[in-house]
Amino acid sequence: MTHSTYHDGLDKFIKAFRHDSHPMGMMSTLMAAMSTFYPEANPAYVGANVYKDKKERNKHIYRILGCAPAIAAACYRHKVGLPLNQPNENLGYVENFLYMMDKHVTDVDYKPHPKIVKAFEILFILHAEHELNCSTAAIRHMTSSQSDVYTSLAGAVTALYGPRHGGANEAVLRMLEQIGSKDKIPQFIQDVKDRKKMLQGFGHRVYKSYDPRAKIVKRTAEDIFAIVGKEPLIEIAIELERIALSDEYFIKRKLYPNVDFYSGVIYRALGIPTDFFTVLFTLPRISGWLAHWNEFLDDPENKIVRPRQIYKGYTKRDYVPSDKREQKAQYDLEYVIDTYDLRREASYEYQKETKKH
Repeated sequence: MTHSTYHDGLDKFIKAFRHDSHPMGMMSTLMAAMSTFYPEANPAYVGANVYKDKKERNKHIYRILGCAPAIAAACYRHKVGLPLNQPNENLGYVENFLYMMDKHVTDVDYKPHPKIVKAFEILFILHAEHELNCSTAAIRHMTSSQSDVYTSLAGAVTALYGPRHGGANEAVLRMLEQIGSKDKIPQFIQDVKDRKKMLQGFGHRVYKSYDPRAKIVKRTAEDIFAIVGKEPLIEIAIELERIALSDEYFIKRKLYPNVDFYSGVIYRALGIPTDFFTVLFTLPRISGWLAHWNEFLDDPENKIVRPRQIYKGYTKRDYVPSDKREQKAQYDLEYVIDTYDLRREASYEYQKETKKH
């Protein structure tokens, strides 16, 4: 909590973004930008041994975990056109994040609702770490090249941005909005079977049964609805789950709700913009990424990651002279140079004419 204030140089970056910038694009950029404020901790400047010292390493872990909620809250405030809030070190981790998101200028002793704080804590714990997924592999990959921790994290954020990974909870909500009402679910299910539509929030690369995290998120949703009222899309979500779980097509393919299916509905009920959902996945997952970063640095097999490829193209082929091939290249070098010269000559002639007048 004593590291919850980010470098004030980031404010210029935040305010330079358009109001409709996607928050994950902002988060990725800001994480990378952080590295420029700490050149003394960048292996590109001082060598890879900078992270050998555990005290030095922990300093960056605390700094990132501390100021990431402040950066995320600043992205949110900028997007909705509100002044940025400073962190309150006397609050809890999640409590401070919600405080920075929601505190109004005129509020003196504002504190977020404790049950909303508890719901976010549950969601943060469930999203903190989960196997060697795409974004986790990304930070290990980048760390292997001895990139600094901030740039490496930016790569992980970018990987999480995609709708096949962290963006899935955002995609779930957009899917529910497109369905619109319970009576349209049967047609949607048929479109999924016909491969005309995608069923978001179902299936997992690891869990081949009901995602245990999804059960907890579903219970948490009820707690939130008791405070802020039921989100109408939950009725569509529950009915979609019921139909899908009783349909042989989905049972055979082991497609069960995952953690993304209900988390978006909770965030929607709390009035959080849809494109901010993945940021709420990013904040807790930073702890998992940093754990992998920390572990990788101590790995005796720490070498640059270089996956092998299996070539599946042509094998031996006989050489055919270019003038005997069936298709000639659309452009040859001579043509490119000639047209380049023509453009330059035309530009010079135009400049001459302009000067005359």
